[in-house]
Amino acid sequence: MEKKTTAVKKNPDLSILVSVYNEEDGLKLFFTKLLETLEKISSYSYEILCVDDGSTDGSYKILSQYAKKNKNIKVIKFSRNFGKEYGMMAGLKYCKGRAAIPMDVDLQDPPELILQFVKKWEEGYDMVYGIRSDRNSDTFLKRTTAKLFYKIYNLMTRSPIPYNAGDYRLLDRKVINAILTLKEKNIFMKGVFGWTGFKTTGIKYRRQKRAAGESKWNYWKLWNFALDGITASTTLPLRIWSYLGTLLATSGMLYAFYIIARTFIKGVDVPGYASLLVFILVLGGIQMIILGIIGEYIGRIFVEVKNRPLYIVEDKVNLDDE
Repeated sequence: MEKKTTAVKKNPDLSILVSVYNEEDGLKLFFTKLLETLEKISSYSYEILCVDDGSTDGSYKILSQYAKKNKNIKVIKFSRNFGKEYGMMAGLKYCKGRAAIPMDVDLQDPPELILQFVKKWEEGYDMVYGIRSDRNSDTFLKRTTAKLFYKIYNLMTRSPIPYNAGDYRLLDRKVINAILTLKEKNIFMKGVFGWTGFKTTGIKYRRQKRAAGESKWNYWKLWNFALDGITASTTLPLRIWSYLGTLLATSGMLYAFYIIARTFIKGVDVPGYASLLVFILVLGGIQMIILGIIGEYIGRIFVEVKNRPLYIVEDKVNLDDE
């Protein structure tokens, strides 16, 4: 399936990190495009580290076949589906390259962009990220909600992320090592990339339609992903409700003084049942929202204190000696 490759260096120049989950229909085309691109920078040695995130189709079998024919291709198999973020962390942990490039199998992010990533890396940039300048392949609702998420996230955090920048990027070894020092369990990789700092730049590209298969993301998963991203990166939602609670309490006391003063001056007024009911319902709703936000953070504390591993590796190919 591939052309004969040269001997593998112990520490390659580039590590291509690929998270795979039920992508058997697109793997052949993906490897064809990726290997064609890597041949254009043949002066750089490489490894392709694929993380099978608990696929239930034939993805792992196909990956193993490629790995057996090409020693530059390495495979990690998770015992179940742990999620893309943890697949990326596994890739960063096991990769040996001087730089790593996380990417997806669906070819929406073109492999040809790797050439530009490497060029910017040669110029001295530690992180080079792709900016999706054209997202017409996504639905209007997805584009709108994504834009809204970036705005809300960047308003809340001290480490903003570039608009329309995904996980597709080049990371220098110093960035990789910085990320691997993190001990947290609730990981939002886009936020982590922004947190590391270093010298960064972006490259615009047109996002393509999915080459094969179907997206594993639905709007419910995207909503939870956005919620995880915000709560993993900032405590501002908690602080906002502290401020709002103080404002409501102050307003309530001022209104109470107003009612007392009016009663002394004009006498007892006829109580307003409708306005009182609305006030109670609104206040009760706000309290439920506050409790929900607190619960989100408590839930994440619960996950952290259990201190379970991020993932479980069931099998490895071409990595047994590492």
